[in-house]
Amino acid sequence: MQLLFRWAALALAFWAATAIVPGITVNGKVGTYLWVALLFGLINAVFGSIVKILTFPVTLVTFGLFLVVINAAMLSLTGRWSSALDVKDFWSALFASVIISVVTTLLRGFYKKA
Repeated sequence: MQLLFRWAALALAFWAATAIVPGITVNGKVGTYLWVALLFGLINAVFGSIVKILTFPVTLVTFGLFLVVINAAMLSLTGRWSSALDVKDFWSALFASVIISVVTTLLRGFYKKA
């Protein structure tokens, strides 16, 4: 049940990012947002984990701020591999990754309180 909630929260976070950041678009409706969220989750789980391990010293020196750059790179990679997600440039991916992180963190907090 928690996995389904996290998947839906990520899809909602993608919707918020596309509504706020002009360089990010998802071409479709609810099912497409769920597909992009699933693909982003898989890419982040596989490649993101490896990149986070390899860049741990940089992340440590920047007090974790480099994780935002890694998430932006994973978002750009998702945009390359999916025709449903369009990422204009790195700055759009960076701002969208911040929004996605904030929205998913807030939704997880609400879920744990309920």
